[in-house]
Amino acid sequence: MHIAIAGNIGSGKTTLTELLAKQYGWEAHFEEVDENPYLNDFYDDMKRWSFNLQIYFLKSRFTQIMDIRQSGQNIIQDRTIYEDAQIFAPNLYEMGLMSERDFNNYSKLFRLMSSMIQAPDLLIYLRSSVPTLVNQIQKRGRDYEETIRLDYLKNLNTRYENWIKNYDSGKLLIVNADNIDFLKNPTDLNSIVDKVEAQIHGLF
Repeated sequence: MHIAIAGNIGSGKTTLTELLAKQYGWEAHFEEVDENPYLNDFYDDMKRWSFNLQIYFLKSRFTQIMDIRQSGQNIIQDRTIYEDAQIFAPNLYEMGLMSERDFNNYSKLFRLMSSMIQAPDLLIYLRSSVPTLVNQIQKRGRDYEETIRLDYLKNLNTRYENWIKNYDSGKLLIVNADNIDFLKNPTDLNSIVDKVEAQIHGLF
């Protein structure tokens, strides 16, 4: 079983991944943030480092997916390879922060990789408004996120909604994350678990 959690920066993906992994006793695979050698440079100069960053994430996510499928284990994954290719890279290109040459090269590489992988059995999308995202980003206080632009978050949110609206690669669960606190409120977490249970019972 492969469950993946999708959502914008600051939506709570990592926290929910940890909580569900603990709930089910499954293995968690996290996004390589602290180990990413390009993040600090990217937020300082997006145009210069956008291609390097996206290639790193693409490689990292592809490796994760191959490991997940070969392991035969039940896995919960923080963010998907599809978000990189359908949301982050096109957004950078549209904002003029990635050149057409780099974007075309990236897109061709993604199409090659996507022909070799399977989508998650269940995708959980954390839907969050921009104010919620900003609040969460400020709370966790990562230095490299202090310079994230509001228009960048807004554009990402629009792309997330368009992607989810057309998502047809597997089961999908949408969680409205604006008015819940699944870390501190057990009732909110239990509500999500109940919805996940309803989805995965049909997968076994």
